[in-house]
Amino acid sequence: MPLTVAVQMDPLDTINIAGDSTFALMLAAQARGHRLFHYAAEDLSYESGRVWARAHPVTVQRVEGDHFERGDPVNLDLGDDADVVLMRQDPPFDLGYITATHVLERIADRTLVVNDPVSVRNAPEKVFVLDYARFMPPTLITRSLAEARRFLDAHGSIVVKPLHGNGGKAIFKVDADGQNLSALVEIFNLTWREPHMIQAFLPDVAKGDKRIVLVDGVVAGAINRLPGAGEIRSNLAVGGSAEAATLTDREVEICAAMGPELKRRGLIFVGIDVIGGEWLTEINVTSPTGIVAIDRFNGTDTAGMIWDAIDVRLAAR
Repeated sequence: MPLTVAVQMDPLDTINIAGDSTFALMLAAQARGHRLFHYAAEDLSYESGRVWARAHPVTVQRVEGDHFERGDPVNLDLGDDADVVLMRQDPPFDLGYITATHVLERIADRTLVVNDPVSVRNAPEKVFVLDYARFMPPTLITRSLAEARRFLDAHGSIVVKPLHGNGGKAIFKVDADGQNLSALVEIFNLTWREPHMIQAFLPDVAKGDKRIVLVDGVVAGAINRLPGAGEIRSNLAVGGSAEAATLTDREVEICAAMGPELKRRGLIFVGIDVIGGEWLTEINVTSPTGIVAIDRFNGTDTAGMIWDAIDVRLAAR
């Protein structure tokens, strides 16, 4: 059955269609006959239980530089006139992002929001992962320079990163001599009010950082992301490269441990990051990526799997 799908995301003219997961989801939806609308999070409005967005009807095609056509904007009632809302704007996970989850929560009993807005709000990438600390490298959450120094002394080289960062931005390695640690913590404390994440540096990151995608709690596929020259970060957005990958026994264990909980929370599209085949570092639920590369290497259709999972969810409502 054709659906009306509202896509909450960043501007369509800024995306890289060769690798953008949201664009892949839109293409797959359109191929199934679904009607697409596009709007930004700041276009949401609420009054007396009604939630609407100033949205444009769109059609998409995989043609670089001519990948979408946009119609005149309408006030789309997301509770009454949309079947699915894809909440796919990129982080940062700030008050604007959090507010959007609160607003969309008001219609979740009538419209399927993917991922579930309550669960997205309660499961930020580097906080939700603490539920699975047994699979993580040694980790410290703090704003304290003294605690950071103690952790460095205990573990040698460390990595410091924002607790709500994304895309490999602002990730720093500090070696055992601790040079610049105090300045780095000072800058982090001036930039962010929340604590920061500090982890023991894993030399195996040179072998890659695996992105594993789970669809409604089930593994859909994986890629291994390799850091560029002179980098410790392997995110594709900061110059990393991808290669085909299979799962280790430890990664199968990690996915089996979290899969049922992801499904229970309504987290249909999730990407987890694992270093060295054993160390879980993030659970990405806000706007996961990687499905285009996974499908290119594996010959799969992850976007189709996500829409199949959405169909199952809709049928059960």
